[in-house]
Amino acid sequence: MQDPAEYCRAIEAYLCKKNEGHLIRIVGPVFEQVSGWAASGVPLAIAFRGIDRYCERYYAKGPRRRPVRIEFCEADILEEFDDWRRAVGVSVLDSDGAEASERKQDSLPSHLDRAIARLTAVRGRERSKQLANRIEETVRALDRLKGTARQARGDARATLIAQLTELDHELLDTARSELNDGDRAVLREQAEREIAPFANRMTDEARMAAVEASFTRLLREAFGIPSLSIV
Repeated sequence: MQDPAEYCRAIEAYLCKKNEGHLIRIVGPVFEQVSGWAASGVPLAIAFRGIDRYCERYYAKGPRRRPVRIEFCEADILEEFDDWRRAVGVSVLDSDGAEASERKQDSLPSHLDRAIARLTAVRGRERSKQLANRIEETVRALDRLKGTARQARGDARATLIAQLTELDHELLDTARSELNDGDRAVLREQAEREIAPFANRMTDEARMAAVEASFTRLLREAFGIPSLSIV
């Protein structure tokens, strides 16, 4: 389990930066709230992403009137955590001891729209010609699949999903080839840290699979690559 005091201090420091140096202490009931995230195993990196999401919406509304408080970020943090745990294959128990329910899966057309939008947003970034070409080819392939996604049923849908999985693997393989040994080691260490709070209830095989899934998620994040696979 992550140390609650250290966890809260890290959240406090990160939010202070987002608030341009305005420090709001995490004490009292808010400390208990944030400590609960630590107890549930919410990685700090995921909590930071949730804070970022809330702040992006907040700033988009116009000039800031008051500093962001951490309790306002909880919904975004827990949603990011839900996405993360499903991606790496770890579960969280609810207050009754049952596994927390999953969110309803998005439709295939919506999934394709979102993937195309994210890849389009990142393809202009400075990167190797190899990866830039792979992203461009992937966007064109997704555009072609989008035309049949809404009507796809049965075998046709299964074939489309298999094509998405293949495109996803090709894109990830290209991104992995961009990493040097040092970057790869850093991502692997971070993946190990993310899974550590759950390791004691996993078999060795499950833990290794979760670390690999976490590494892949971090790789996606480093390059801005969305998940194309869907189940």
